[in-house]
Amino acid sequence: MIDLRSDTVTKPSPEMLEAMMKAEVGDDVYGEDPTINKLQETAAELFGKEAALFVPSGTMGNQICINILTKAGDEVILDSNAHIFYYETSGPSMLSNVQLMTLPSESGMIDEDLITSAIRPDVYYFPNTSVIALENTHNRHGGAIIDIDYIRSVRKIADEHGLKMHLDGARIWNASVATGISLKEYSESFDTISVCLSKGLGAPVGSLVLSSHSNIKKALKFRKILGGGLRQAGYLAAAGLFAIENNLPKLKQDHDNAKKFAQMISDIPELECNIDRVQTNIVMFKYSDKLDTKELASHLKAKGLLVSEFGNRSIRAVFHLDINTNQAESAAQILRETVAELLK
Repeated sequence: MIDLRSDTVTKPSPEMLEAMMKAEVGDDVYGEDPTINKLQETAAELFGKEAALFVPSGTMGNQICINILTKAGDEVILDSNAHIFYYETSGPSMLSNVQLMTLPSESGMIDEDLITSAIRPDVYYFPNTSVIALENTHNRHGGAIIDIDYIRSVRKIADEHGLKMHLDGARIWNASVATGISLKEYSESFDTISVCLSKGLGAPVGSLVLSSHSNIKKALKFRKILGGGLRQAGYLAAAGLFAIENNLPKLKQDHDNAKKFAQMISDIPELECNIDRVQTNIVMFKYSDKLDTKELASHLKAKGLLVSEFGNRSIRAVFHLDINTNQAESAAQILRETVAELLK
């Protein structure tokens, strides 16, 4: 089965499992797990932040960051297709008592004038705008890379209005590999960052929150409130360390496979795939109303290909560590054959 539903479906390699089994562990609630401590120190140095905190998931990481940057009744500005808004179960309203101001964009980069106009004036009947959140790379915009100059411009807007900035950097690793811009350079404009280890990097679980010492102290407390206190989790942290040290350079192959796949399906009748929008490891394409959603998905699965339905007649294919070039080409061929059969 060629599984392109997400880069979260990767499984640990034998080498990663060996590193996990050999990990030195302790009780992290006491701050005594040496492998977790090493992972946090390594990540903080990579991103140029003072400190980091290991958390179970990217969603928890995002919610912790929103909580420590806001107070009850505040408002957060973000893209209308942001993961925080779309896939995190209304977490900001439940966990931090804040609301989201969602703004449209074509690629995850909201028009700067639109951001400025959305910042609430200091009037008693308005909520207080406190945070601007960006997502890089942007999932629902097909793995789009948020331009570094755009990030810096938004930071200027934030500074002019006394706002904080958060980065949902679940796939920031992909942006860095694709552009050659360092993780440190991407992160310098943000007060908090959440990054995933369990997507393209191939670790079985885990994310990291990065920020200042004072913010990470607050994050540690909120992680506890959320039930995220960990004990001998160095076995999991060892997978994260292995992933950063060994799998980060491999993301380029995922990008190449995604582009190869996109090129191969771009001329399939009744499919619409914009090759120019394939910047990293995600390919988004649309199919016409001549194809039935359930029928298409079931036929692809029967032929050994799994993809994600994204609504509005859209499909997402995500390339990852466990997919090689031959499988990427086979996936495109399966799609071509399936569409041809369904259109007969």
